[in-house]
Amino acid sequence: MRYDVTIIGGGVIGCAIARELLRYRLKVILLEQECEVGFGTSKSNSGIIHAGHHDDPRTLKGRLEWLGNQAWDQLADELGFGFKRVGELTVAFDEAQVQTLHKLKAQGEAKGVPGLALWESERIRCEEPNLSQEIKAALYAPTAGVVNPYQACFALIENACASGLELLLEDPVQAITPHADGLRVTTVKRQLDTRFVVNAAGLFADEVAAMAGAGTFRLRARKGEEYLLDKRLNGFVTRLIFPCPTPASKGILVIPTYDGTLMVGPTAHWSDKGDLATTPAGSDEVFSSVRRLVPGLSELDCIAEFAGLRAVTEDEDFIIGASSVKGFINVAGIQSPGLTAAPAIAELVRDILQDEGLELIPNESFNPYIKAPIRFATLSTEEQVALAARDPHYAHIACRCELVTEGEILAAIERGARTLDGLKFRTRAGMGRCQGGFCTWRCLGLLSRELNLPIPALTKRGNGSWLACERLNHD
Repeated sequence: MRYDVTIIGGGVIGCAIARELLRYRLKVILLEQECEVGFGTSKSNSGIIHAGHHDDPRTLKGRLEWLGNQAWDQLADELGFGFKRVGELTVAFDEAQVQTLHKLKAQGEAKGVPGLALWESERIRCEEPNLSQEIKAALYAPTAGVVNPYQACFALIENACASGLELLLEDPVQAITPHADGLRVTTVKRQLDTRFVVNAAGLFADEVAAMAGAGTFRLRARKGEEYLLDKRLNGFVTRLIFPCPTPASKGILVIPTYDGTLMVGPTAHWSDKGDLATTPAGSDEVFSSVRRLVPGLSELDCIAEFAGLRAVTEDEDFIIGASSVKGFINVAGIQSPGLTAAPAIAELVRDILQDEGLELIPNESFNPYIKAPIRFATLSTEEQVALAARDPHYAHIACRCELVTEGEILAAIERGARTLDGLKFRTRAGMGRCQGGFCTWRCLGLLSRELNLPIPALTKRGNGSWLACERLNHD
């Protein structure tokens, strides 16, 4: 098979690039080693759209941060995933930190970030009464938002596939061989020829680059542990709460997620690329830090915990550009604010490909819209009754904690869910207080029926993560 562009990696960056390229008459394929897009670093993302003032404009990520921020409203309108601008406060406990707030404000204003304002303690108490009384000042940024990152991945790739993208899942790349007419990519399942390769392989982008003979950088994994709190705390904090940043991290945050839960974290410690464990030490670090910001928060309210790994370069900046190997484009080291910058990164990669000789002829049939999935829990009672009357599947509750209906589960399967986590991230079934204690078997039953597979063949998230075995015969 001959392609114009082969994208390696189906995180939010690869998915955003794919959708951007399908605006043009191009033959594009995306290769992902996981069973679904967004199942790597993107699913463990904090879900923050940064306000635009955090990163130094002299860095690549600092320049792309604000550009990407401005694109999320239109993206969410077109693709129907959860996004809301909740604003943020970066808080200071002493005069030295107040000076940091002034620097961040000046940095943001130099980029053109609007609405930045320094709040004194009285304003903070009025707006966020549950914050610590010891906070002296805060920098308010109204442009910050929260998003469902995995839902964004699913929507981006669905839109790209509707426009002609080929998607190959559970197929790791094994070799990349440059030749006179481009590059040959060998995976476990197939071999393909392509004019260009876009290396958006996340944590493994350095290894993919080395396959092509462009291994000029090394990535390290920085682990962040996150803790999700019970929905009874909805509204306890209404804005993103940041401490003053450090050189290694923006700090341990309090995050009011789009869906109404609070999330706290992440930590920031060097780790192995396969280490996704949460730890007692990580929990202690997170909750001792957030209690300083919001004293009323407690680990007793934790309903779920997880860890994610950021891909970090030596200079902490993004690596985006053509390599020494003709046709091989690196998009590597995309740590925070990578999610925020994703739409801008996609446009930058498009421009790089054009500069490298890729002809961009507009695709007149490209439709930037997809139909947003139904969220039963967000409908009014009248709308819920009317929907259930039209389709009885919406009268049957599959997940009681998050009020997810059988109709939503079936729609998610129709849109590509093949695993329990695929359903969870598309619908929120299993994300509530009981963490799947009641709905897991119902979801597996629907998956089994719709995919015509026995339950022992189904997995939590692919790669052998089976949830049940065949019935044992003890006769």
